[in-house]
Amino acid sequence: MHLTKKRRYGLLVGAGAGLLTVGLLSPSGASSHREAPLITEDPVADNTDVYAFVSPDRTDTVTVVADWVPFEEPAGGPNFHRFGDDVLYELNLDVNGDAVPDISYQFRFKTTITNPNTFLYNTGPVASLSDPNLNVVQTYSVTENFGGYKQVVGSNLKVAPANVGPRSTPDYEANLGSKAVYDIAYGQRVFAGPRDDPFFADLGSIFDLAGLRPFNQAHLIKQPIEKGIDNLAPYNTHTIALQIPISKLRLAAGTPADKPDPIVGVYSSTYRRQTRVFKDGNGADLRNGGPWVQVSRLGMPLVNEVVVPLGAKDLFNASNPLNDAQFGAGVLDPEVARLIPVLYPGVKVPAAPRNDIAAIYLTGIDGLNKPAGVRASEMIRLNTAIKPTQSDPNKQNRLGLLGGDKDGFPNGRRLGDDSVDISLQALAGATPLTPAFNIAPNNQLGDGVDHNNVAFLTRFPYVAPPKAGYESGK
Repeated sequence: MHLTKKRRYGLLVGAGAGLLTVGLLSPSGASSHREAPLITEDPVADNTDVYAFVSPDRTDTVTVVADWVPFEEPAGGPNFHRFGDDVLYELNLDVNGDAVPDISYQFRFKTTITNPNTFLYNTGPVASLSDPNLNVVQTYSVTENFGGYKQVVGSNLKVAPANVGPRSTPDYEANLGSKAVYDIAYGQRVFAGPRDDPFFADLGSIFDLAGLRPFNQAHLIKQPIEKGIDNLAPYNTHTIALQIPISKLRLAAGTPADKPDPIVGVYSSTYRRQTRVFKDGNGADLRNGGPWVQVSRLGMPLVNEVVVPLGAKDLFNASNPLNDAQFGAGVLDPEVARLIPVLYPGVKVPAAPRNDIAAIYLTGIDGLNKPAGVRASEMIRLNTAIKPTQSDPNKQNRLGLLGGDKDGFPNGRRLGDDSVDISLQALAGATPLTPAFNIAPNNQLGDGVDHNNVAFLTRFPYVAPPKAGYESGK
């Protein structure tokens, strides 16, 4: 998929208007691949997914994974995908539930071309991150904002390059991917580079009037029953992963050591410089010297995709969690939940107001991941006191709370959580919060894609290595 990048945000962000050709009939959309009109035109700034979980092999830490660049074709050379040098990427953590980040991490990238007189991404086999055969090199810095105090905690770190193929990047993960993991200040660990897209879903069926292939015969417009197809399977994405000691989050919360609040809210945001217009005697001159403007935002994998209406999606991307009350009506009476009985006759869902959906997506659930005095806002909420049930992310309970597992979405979000099925069933009321609807077929709805097409790593950054361009299309 080739997308054209048009930097119009400085003039348009804040207008809160736009049109999207894809209808709001999808009951999942549990990932932010092309979720709002303006950001579809700027994939390098488009945040596709956010994950937050207690690290399965280091349970005294939390891992945050955020992905950018949707539908990234591995064979997209000679100009392979990369982070934007003119984009500010940010991970945000709220440790007291007030919808304001207490810790944030900013990532800035710089691209260097060693030899501009060749079209090649690499001029020979690349055996290390410092190999002179790598012609296009990206480095980055990490700036931590802790309680209003900013400091650089990592600098001149190298981004893992594209996985071109067996000739260009032999033994990719051993030579390149694993070497792009860095230990930085305060016991933290970081990674940046291309990875396999960990999201899995049958988008082709979902966006065809909310089709679910395993339930094709129950749909208003019937089709033959089929297995689900993972439309994300061929693609990579660009990942920023950060591992943070839980003790650091406790310190930021300012809570007593014997009574710490273990719940943290997580979301990501992306910024571009606002365009300024300077007029002189020779006409207008466009410059990108203005302040940073937020152009993308993502926390829970649902709200902007199928709850926020089309006319407000760009406004949501430009807004902050502190102001999410303006979008609350859509959560209490989600349009997509009202569509389920229409498109799947005979399926009944809870009536509005949907306080169960508000708890899952905006406040956290009582006794699980709801902070004391929480301000309703869209972000992933993780109870860091609940340790992983499995050390291998590939063996974790994919249904999370719906499957009786407190360690899983919507308590945080693990890479292997089937957020599509969980979201579908939650919208249908099939959760412990509305037990009268936690029955068949509500608690069986799903797209037929239950796991990622490749295995996750058992070590940081956990996301699987990127697919090679040489193998693309096989």
